[in-house]
Amino acid sequence: MESHEGFDPESDTTDVLPPPPPEIPPNVVPIKADAEQSSPPKKPAKPKRVPVARPGLARRGQPITLLTNHFKVAVRNVDDCFYHYSVSLKYEDNRPVDGKGIGRRVIDKLQQTYDTELGNKDFAYDGEKSLFTIGALPQVNNEFTVVLEDMASGRTAGNGSPGGHDSPSESDRKRQRRPYQTKTFKVELSFAAKIPMQSIAMALRGQDTENCQEALRVLDIILRQHSAKQGCLLVRQSFFQNNPSNFTEIGGGVLGCRGFHSSFRPTQGGLSLNIDVSTTMIVKPGPVVDFLIANQNVRDPYSIDWAKAKRMLKNLRIKAGPSNTEFKIIGLSDLPCDQQKFALKQRSSGNGDDIHTTEITVYEYFVKYRHIELRYSADLPCINVGKPKRPTYFPIEALKYNNYDADPMLRACGISINTHFTPVDGRVLPAPKLKVGNGDIFLPMKGRWNFNNKKLIEPTTVDRWAVVNFSARCDIRNLIRDLIKCGSMKGIAIDQPFDVFEENPSMRRALPAARVEDMFERIKSKLPGAPRFLLCLLSERKNSDVYGPWKRKCLSEFGIVTQCIAPTRVNDQYLTNVLLKINAKLGGMNSLLHIEDSPTIPFVSKAPTIILGMDVSHGSPGRSDVPSIAAVVSSREWPRISKYRASVRTQSPKVEMVDNLFKPVADGEDEGIIRELLIDFYTSSAKRKPEQIIIFSYVFFAITVHVILVVVHLILPKACKCLDEQWSPKFTVIIAQKNHHTKFFQANNPQENVPPGTVVDSKICHPRNYDFYMCSHAGMIGTTRPTHYHVLHDEIGFTADDLQELVHSLSYVYVFLFKNLLIDCSRKSIFLTEKFWLPFSYQRSTTAISVVAPICYAHLAATQVGQFIKFDDMSDTSSSHGGFSAAGGYSVPELPRLHDKLVETVFACVESPAAIVEYGFRVKKGSCSREI
Repeated sequence: MESHEGFDPESDTTDVLPPPPPEIPPNVVPIKADAEQSSPPKKPAKPKRVPVARPGLARRGQPITLLTNHFKVAVRNVDDCFYHYSVSLKYEDNRPVDGKGIGRRVIDKLQQTYDTELGNKDFAYDGEKSLFTIGALPQVNNEFTVVLEDMASGRTAGNGSPGGHDSPSESDRKRQRRPYQTKTFKVELSFAAKIPMQSIAMALRGQDTENCQEALRVLDIILRQHSAKQGCLLVRQSFFQNNPSNFTEIGGGVLGCRGFHSSFRPTQGGLSLNIDVSTTMIVKPGPVVDFLIANQNVRDPYSIDWAKAKRMLKNLRIKAGPSNTEFKIIGLSDLPCDQQKFALKQRSSGNGDDIHTTEITVYEYFVKYRHIELRYSADLPCINVGKPKRPTYFPIEALKYNNYDADPMLRACGISINTHFTPVDGRVLPAPKLKVGNGDIFLPMKGRWNFNNKKLIEPTTVDRWAVVNFSARCDIRNLIRDLIKCGSMKGIAIDQPFDVFEENPSMRRALPAARVEDMFERIKSKLPGAPRFLLCLLSERKNSDVYGPWKRKCLSEFGIVTQCIAPTRVNDQYLTNVLLKINAKLGGMNSLLHIEDSPTIPFVSKAPTIILGMDVSHGSPGRSDVPSIAAVVSSREWPRISKYRASVRTQSPKVEMVDNLFKPVADGEDEGIIRELLIDFYTSSAKRKPEQIIIFSYVFFAITVHVILVVVHLILPKACKCLDEQWSPKFTVIIAQKNHHTKFFQANNPQENVPPGTVVDSKICHPRNYDFYMCSHAGMIGTTRPTHYHVLHDEIGFTADDLQELVHSLSYVYVFLFKNLLIDCSRKSIFLTEKFWLPFSYQRSTTAISVVAPICYAHLAATQVGQFIKFDDMSDTSSSHGGFSAAGGYSVPELPRLHDKLVETVFACVESPAAIVEYGFRVKKGSCSREI
């Protein structure tokens, strides 16, 4: 035996091993070691933040019987389990399969070929990396070889492309003439997780588990496959039938396609299937160049704007003739087809092994070697369908779009779906009373009201004003006369305008900024001083190019309040609506809730309460380089709940939650949004600090819920403590959701929309969480979509009735007061964090709105700032728009500064801790932690 570590057990040594330990006597009882001393201390578990539970059902309101587009679902075999398998698809040479649609065909063929080996199991496959079965597969190692026949080749000529580094060999040419071939795939199914179907039953009892959402996801996948078997196009959780009757021509080479959305939801009444009408847009099948001509509304290929075409074509899928091979577009060539060259490898005619390389253009290759007639591609860019470092170019007229139909897939598993709408019990809340001028009080009818024979509660005076006309066709003299007359009836004193400025006809085709600049030069040359108000007439009712530059010029450079109109049909109602906006912008008030002056608002009237509204606006889809715009509005002049101001900032792209609510900096300072809003509330509310903070936020994705709960528990209290260490206000957080698919119909008259004020908080709501649906507005066109409110956190302790009445009342106070604040042009984060305070007062509506006013104000603020900076007009590589380059090389435009006149006349931001102390906040220097 070999020695181990130099030790030979058979050798003689003087070293003696120690004796074995003595045996433990039978009467000795071992002492148990202290667990706290023997094991390392465990880190305290982080508290799991979940939405607040429902306190009960509301009772107020007139009962109404409704139908909803939810269908009751019965799931058999709830004691079974879904088994989740990770799918790995590879070609014979172990290259991963990345083409869309191939995976479904491979898995379908796998089930047909190896049905016995797979235990005759049905599959639920999501088309990508996940596959589910009911019960486990019989084999531990699930590795298979699948052969697909009559499959279009994904390879291009010569194992490369006309833009690559190879040329087609003789065998490749033969393969091109035979466009279909057999392909072999390696499929590996690896066990990933076990999902008990019992988790669905637990969720219906209000016991949410981690497996519940996964189990519902499997049911959604099963239903999607059922639709796929019928030949439907699948888009996320919607499906669209390939039926010409469902297509609508909407112009620009695009078709509108009508289909259905489906999703499973746990509700108080059990599991339900929510089905709703859905619409998507698809590119009209045909040649690429025809699509671009229709999309840009030009006459011929030579008039196409190729910068726009590049953005439009990116990531679209095409087919290349004559092989009918499918590709995805990644871009366009830098040079035209007759100038874009690549290295063509050819074999010498004398010696088959001798290969020489020739530089050749894409145009010459397709005409000379592929024998394809190209009529107009010579002067146009090529389509790049290859890789960034290995481009693959095709002439544009050799390509066409594919009309994609979803492939039929697996059979549905055993679930039973009721075919009738679910009846639910709703309630109709009475409309709140409104107060107008002369102390009059009236009740809105069916969610609407008007100011006929009524005066405004706080009318203003319109003086030192002028009219600016950007080529709008209207009788300006009669417009001014009728506006003054209508204003007199509402209590607004309107002087005659100083002048009417018509646009120079030679400037009508100039750039929008140049048109605005020329107009202001004309104004400055005639007016003795800056006007207080400008009425701007636009020729386009929507999407006017002049709107953004005009607003920016007025507010940023000259500090002038302005109102833009497109007077196509002028009547008394139109002029009244315009006057409501003008009156509010100049500091007046149109109407108030009667309960604001009582005051009888539950909880809100008893203690100083600030109401916040938050929203984030994003750039166009696919524009990850465009910053998001975050807006937060806050109520002021407590106990009123109809006056608001707003702060707008840019932040990182596609971030759903508002950033910089709390922004600690050096010396214990806080430059966050919340601090400034709290100080404004204090100064406008008789030096009262808010004891209660109600937050409304608009969200798109469920993942935002967790982020909001973190903000409420960690960030907002720190912002308050930074102003006063002894101050601990109560928080209530409510999120509003509009992008859902639940709709209601009157049971006795399904053709009529539900009345304004309809609220539902039972049967189809969450089994545990505090949520409800409300239709506060009158649906005039189409089917009313309710707003889905989720109460995430409630320290104030609202009853269900009181909270729903508050939400309903806030739908009647679209009275927008935007005060001004000093702009801090700091650039201390990756993306611009400039603050922008809008100087507008809006009272925009004589109808109840669908979402609470604070959220509408925040959305409006973000949208208007987006108009100012025109993110969407930036090119992919332009850096001439100002701003600074952030990480990743993105150019972020700066938010415009407000004119000093607007800043100084209303309110200035308080920056120093010493000044804050004067407002009653006890600040300890350095009390704000920089770590969140």
